[in-house]
Amino acid sequence: MSLLEYENQIFLDSFQDDGLVIMARGLGIERILLQFLKLYSDPGNLVLVLNTNSQEEDYFLTELQKQVVSPLPKVITNEYSTNERHSVYLEGGVLFVTSRILVVDILTDRLPTELVTGIIVYKAHRIIESCQEAFILRMYRQKNRQGFIKAFSDQPNAFTTGFCHVERVMKNMFIKKLFLWPRFQANVVSSLEQHKAEVVELHVHMTSAMTACQASILDLINACVKELVRNNPSIDTDEITVENAMTKNFDQAIRMNLEPVWHQLGQKTKQLVGDLKTLRLLLEHLTHHDCVTFYSLVNSIRTSEKRFGTNAGWLFLDSADSLFVHAAERVYGPKPKLKPMDEESKQSKRLPVLEECPKWQVLSDILKEIREENDSCGPELGQGSVLIAADDDRTCNQIKEYLTSGGKELLNRLYEKHIATKMNQAEPETKKGKRAMKKREVEKKSSKAKRRKVDEQEPKEITLTQLMGNCEKSDEDDIHEDKAGPSTDAYCGFINEPMTVLHPLRGGNEQFGLYNTLQEIKPRYVILYDAAMPFVRQLEVYKACNPCRQLRVYFIMYTASTEEQKYLTTLRKEKQAFEYLIREKASMVIPEDREGKVDDDPSLARGSKPANATVNTRKGGLTQPEVQHKIIVDMREFRSELPSLIHRRGIDIEPLTIEVGDYILTPDMCVERKSVSDLIGSLNNGRLYNQCVAMTRYYNKPILLIEFDQNKAFSLYQSKYGVTEDYGQDDVLSKLTLLTMHFPNLRILWCVSPYATAELFEELKEGKEQPDPAKALAVTGDAVGSESLSDKYNHGPQDMLLKMPGINSKNYFLIMDNVKDMAELVTLTEAELSAILKSSINAKLLWDFLNRKENNLNINKHQQKGKKKR
Repeated sequence: MSLLEYENQIFLDSFQDDGLVIMARGLGIERILLQFLKLYSDPGNLVLVLNTNSQEEDYFLTELQKQVVSPLPKVITNEYSTNERHSVYLEGGVLFVTSRILVVDILTDRLPTELVTGIIVYKAHRIIESCQEAFILRMYRQKNRQGFIKAFSDQPNAFTTGFCHVERVMKNMFIKKLFLWPRFQANVVSSLEQHKAEVVELHVHMTSAMTACQASILDLINACVKELVRNNPSIDTDEITVENAMTKNFDQAIRMNLEPVWHQLGQKTKQLVGDLKTLRLLLEHLTHHDCVTFYSLVNSIRTSEKRFGTNAGWLFLDSADSLFVHAAERVYGPKPKLKPMDEESKQSKRLPVLEECPKWQVLSDILKEIREENDSCGPELGQGSVLIAADDDRTCNQIKEYLTSGGKELLNRLYEKHIATKMNQAEPETKKGKRAMKKREVEKKSSKAKRRKVDEQEPKEITLTQLMGNCEKSDEDDIHEDKAGPSTDAYCGFINEPMTVLHPLRGGNEQFGLYNTLQEIKPRYVILYDAAMPFVRQLEVYKACNPCRQLRVYFIMYTASTEEQKYLTTLRKEKQAFEYLIREKASMVIPEDREGKVDDDPSLARGSKPANATVNTRKGGLTQPEVQHKIIVDMREFRSELPSLIHRRGIDIEPLTIEVGDYILTPDMCVERKSVSDLIGSLNNGRLYNQCVAMTRYYNKPILLIEFDQNKAFSLYQSKYGVTEDYGQDDVLSKLTLLTMHFPNLRILWCVSPYATAELFEELKEGKEQPDPAKALAVTGDAVGSESLSDKYNHGPQDMLLKMPGINSKNYFLIMDNVKDMAELVTLTEAELSAILKSSINAKLLWDFLNRKENNLNINKHQQKGKKKR
């Protein structure tokens, strides 16, 4: 694989110096990473690759295998045992390792960290200081000051959020150099301009009905955005705009603004958020799908408003009426002037016109031109293949059916399925309709059980988003029915004469499916039925890498449409992101020891604390030698961020598979960590009760840690009408209260973030002994430990004894050692109890409890029942 001029420069810069490479999307970041994998695939190296998924790993392995690279990289998963992993590390080469496995192997010294040549970080924009990858890089730098760290990303927009985000990401990865490669970089422009593909731009005009529908939807989105901002003055008005509503990140922007107060929002605000998602979906369907599908989706909104009482404010605007009218116009033609009373009765008698998508005819003309050109070509050129790239699977299948059957047949079939069938099912109010009404009345007088079952299954409320989801599901079923003819995992389908391959731009099964298809069929013609910036860049790179191969690209786009605006907005936002990063790079102040290769680097010294950590300077006497703190962490907890933040505060981590608790802070302090969702689930299924029983049995200071995100709203008790004072026994708060009453020694801690939890753990361990791993492993939920006082006898009598007055966790074992059973206990005098408990006060409390009249009656009845059974 030969690299282009700018790719060679990126490779040389990254090879010479450790750094973060940020490239524009579609410029071939995978090709750069593939070159590094090829370079380091040697037994003399040990290179680790982080942050890749299975599809990316399969792609890299396949490409390296094509280039006859040996030895090929290996993928380390849980299928390898601990001993096998150690042997694989010693063999060297390039290894794809999951973060959870690598963290444990570094902590247990199973990985010879000092022998690691370097680490390659993919998708570097995801590296935050609390993630597993940052934890790995920090431990790697503590034990290895010579190896390299190289990071790559093609998401420039991800580095523009937050204050100095790119600088913080570089700090987390111990990198001090930043390499920026936008599309407008001089080397990139010169490389791609040398061998340009022939581009034919075809601007298609939307029909008047489509233009009216688009204007109506935009007006409705604008109305919903204004209402959302009016009801929530704190929302970021720079991000929540009509223009940004066309991009993919709009839902994420709304979520980031409203998540902290989501449980405090009114029903109207939540309805507006759902309606915005629905309107954006309609806007996308307008340009990507046919008139029948669009009308059925729009019509379902009016139907839901009548049937379920969905009271969305925008439904009563004039723009909504215009949307319904013009969506029907695309199916039935211009609407005749009728009286309001005759509207519904005449609707069923209108004959369908079925407006074809304007892009269909343009696509047919392009294929006709390609066919004529292929016929005129000589045998030396041969027949050129065609690649059609459309938005998703459904669009590809519709194009395929259009090209094989024709537009009228396709639309007629869709009309019969989605509209005509439903109209036939909805019988008019005639004699037949009246008979049906009588039949329904008889059915209503059936058994109560059937009515109750129907009520449980029928939703009481339905949102427009849920309704649209149901329509989308039916559309997906339609897709599977439409699939016919030969197809593979890589292709959505293909048609002969000329050989035409259809492939979706998004939503495919393979992440690199479109790129592999491009490399495999080597098309002479590419038709962009829908626009996608990354694929346009891939075509530029493909043509530059194959200068002798003819390539003509047909770019089809609706003029003055949201499709065009979305494409231009994506380009503008990426350009602005790179301009921002260029300014940040110019003003960035990076210390010389940022890479962590200095031997006396204080940021990597054990026991070092973050910059914002508080230090107690009041010694009060002689200075005691510092003790290296240690916390035992259960293996399953390495999925969370907390172990990384604990280690960041200078505390050693001991990974073990323990059955009781998640974190062992001291020999007598055990912590069970729960998120809010885990807490609710564990309370409902009773698992938390068993965990608390085990913790209180083996540890004197059991702790339940409830961790939540301060930026996300939550409530332990929510109802449709807000919080009330009527709590039942099945409520979460009631169960949590009963838990605290049943386990009085259990301490409950609430932490707003993993950062606060790590700081709290450090404070709890101050001046305490360090936990013993051997004892922590000996503690199990079922086994009996010989050293534990509570395990010398059965736990049932212990729990009963601890509920009696005068008995506590410090003296219960005195009773267990000196009294045979409960029958003997009730016969003891107050003086005998005082001698056993070594406390007259506790003895009197217990004796008074045991010698009450009602208690004696219950005990006698219990003893008499026992005698009768014998």
